Amino acid sequence: MRKRILIVSARIGAGHDGAARELARRLSSHQIEHADFLDLLPGQLGKRLCSAYHHQLEWLPRSWDWLLRGLSSPGAAGLAVRASALACRNLSALITPATDLVISTYPLASHAMAHLRSRENLPGSFAVYLTDPSVHRLCVSPTADLHIAPNPTAARQTRRFGASRVEIAAPVVGPGFHPAASKAEYVQARGSFGLPQDRRLALVVAGSWGVGEVEQIARDVTRSGVAQPVVVCGRNTALLHRLQQAGYPHIFGWIADMARLMRACDVVVQNAGGLTTSEALTCGLPVLTYRCLPGHGRANARVLDEEGLVPWVRSPEGLPAALVATDPPRSFADRDPAPLLEKLLNTAKAAA
Repeated sequence: MRKRILIVSARIGAGHDGAARELARRLSSHQIEHADFLDLLPGQLGKRLCSAYHHQLEWLPRSWDWLLRGLSSPGAAGLAVRASALACRNLSALITPATDLVISTYPLASHAMAHLRSRENLPGSFAVYLTDPSVHRLCVSPTADLHIAPNPTAARQTRRFGASRVEIAAPVVGPGFHPAASKAEYVQARGSFGLPQDRRLALVVAGSWGVGEVEQIARDVTRSGVAQPVVVCGRNTALLHRLQQAGYPHIFGWIADMARLMRACDVVVQNAGGLTTSEALTCGLPVLTYRCLPGHGRANARVLDEEGLVPWVRSPEGLPAALVATDPPRSFADRDPAPLLEKLLNTAKAAA
C-alpha cells in the first residue's frame, strides 16, 4: 500500500539534498514529497541564511569552528532550536492527515518538527537521517521516533544527546557509485575526462561550494611527486579560474557524473567528510582527509579516522605516503536505511 512520505532537507551544500534524493529513490514505491527547510522560513530569511553560511565558510572558516563549539552548550543550542520554529507555520501546512512519515535530513528541520509535535497532534511517524559522520547536539531531536546514524560513533553521540531509538545504516549514495568493473572501464573513464593514463591521480574535492584550502591542497599534492591533482571546484568559478591560471592541467567545475570521475582516479583527498566521502568509499577508492574545514570538517575527520574509514593527514610531510596507500578502504555497515523506514511506517500503521 502506497503511503505518503514528506522528506525535508535544505540546500546547504549538497549533502542534505543528496541524502533526501536517494532516500526518495529507495522509497519510491510510496508517494514522496520534498520540501526545502529554507523555503519554509518567512520572507528572504532562508536565502540569507544559506548565503551567510556560504560566506562564513569561504571567508571566515574558523568562525564556524567557534560557532559550533558555542552551540554545544544547551543554552546556546536552545536559541537555535527556538529559531527553527519560524518554519513551523509553512511546515505544518505540508503535513496532512494522510502523511504517514516525515523524514528530516537537516537539523533545523528536525527541531521545527519537534516544535510541531509538542503543540499539535501530528499524524504519522518522524525520522531523522543523520548525514555527517560526527553528530552535533543540534542534529538530534529527542522527539523523533527514529534516528539513523552512519557509524557506531555517531550512534553513541546521538544517544548521548537524548535520542530514544538509534539505528546504524550505511550512508545513502546513488546507484551509479560503484567500483570500476574492469581495467577497460577505468581506462575509458580517464579518456572521457581527458585524463592521462600513465599517472596516479588524486581527486581533490571540497563540496559543492569548493570551499577551504583547495589551492594549498592542489599545491601539496603536486609537490608530493607521487600523484597529480584532479580538482573539482564545484560551483566556485573564482577558484576554477585561479587554478586554471596557475597552470594546473586537470581542473573541473560542477561535475554531473561524479561517479565516473571517481572511477577514473586512484585516491580521493577531501576536507569535509560529507556526501562525497561516502560516494568515494562506495566506489572502493582510498580516501584521506587533508587540510580539513574547521567545525564540522574537523569533527567528521576525527570520527572517520577513529572508525578506520578515512585517515586524517595532519601535515604535508605525511601526504606522500597517504597518497600511495593501496589498501582497500574499510566499507560502511552493510545495511540499507530504507527497510528501517519501511518498518517504521508499518509499525505506525499497526499502532493506529
